Amino acid sequence: MSDQIYIGVDLGGTNIKVGICDEQGNLLHTFEGPTGAENGADFVIERIAQYVRQIVEESPFEWEQVAGIGAGLAGFMDIPEGFVKFSPNLQWHNVPAKKMLEGFLGKTVKIDNDANVAALGEAWAGSGAGIPNVVCYTLGTGVGGGIIINGKIYQGSSGMAGELGHMSVVPDIEAIQCGCGQMGCLETVSSATGIVRMANEAVERGEKTSLALHEKIEAKHVFDAAKSGDEVSLRIVNRAAYYIGRSMAAMAVIINPKRFILGGGVSKAGEILFQPIRETFKKYTPETASEGVEIVAATLGNDAGIVGAAGLNLR
Repeated sequence: MSDQIYIGVDLGGTNIKVGICDEQGNLLHTFEGPTGAENGADFVIERIAQYVRQIVEESPFEWEQVAGIGAGLAGFMDIPEGFVKFSPNLQWHNVPAKKMLEGFLGKTVKIDNDANVAALGEAWAGSGAGIPNVVCYTLGTGVGGGIIINGKIYQGSSGMAGELGHMSVVPDIEAIQCGCGQMGCLETVSSATGIVRMANEAVERGEKTSLALHEKIEAKHVFDAAKSGDEVSLRIVNRAAYYIGRSMAAMAVIINPKRFILGGGVSKAGEILFQPIRETFKKYTPETASEGVEIVAATLGNDAGIVGAAGLNLR
């Protein structure tokens, strides 16, 4: 076989996902194995290399067909130098991940932030396919993001571009401190963690809500209750949606993307979340920046990270 293939790695705290993509972004083969993060960075890097070789051995392809390898890693990075400065989930400090992986594999390796590569995956082969300028939000435990301009990840001067969850959007009178240390970040109200916090606070205040029936409230409980007409839950969902829409309005006049893509577990709530986001975006965005702009759900799901990582060598 003569076709070139590209390997994508999505490094998580619990599992490492690896995939093989062709030049069009089609995911051809996948593998998943434990991270073993408790054993330290050297162990994990060597395990990534092991999984990359293993997936090629188990596929119909040959090692010589591997044209590039990419990895999406959580944490703060020096992307040009290939260093992970600090990864809270893995407890890594100043790990030269790119150099180490290239040493083990003898192939070109590129690394980037996990939210950036998920955005690239959606832009390349998901909801943003064929659209050069998109902004992606990942709504999960936190709020991540990625900015794609002319089909490529925009990283900024220090690699911090696309940290959408840390846009300060909540007014001071309502703001709480984010895990990043700043006040009023989008993540504090629009992540699963933020939604659960607001729900717990409502129950503690004694507000009348079906959420009080849950021993441990999860974001899904809030969305389900909102869909059933629970007023407290609707207020929480609308607040989360409002600030996402306001942040998109700001991005629209800075980046002017053609499409916003929402992924992550929270985005699975569907129209009860998407409708108020769209309404807020339209209300606060000049018509010249909002006309024709779409706000859609991600389509690649858990595969976005590995597809985007594979695409780092192509896009």
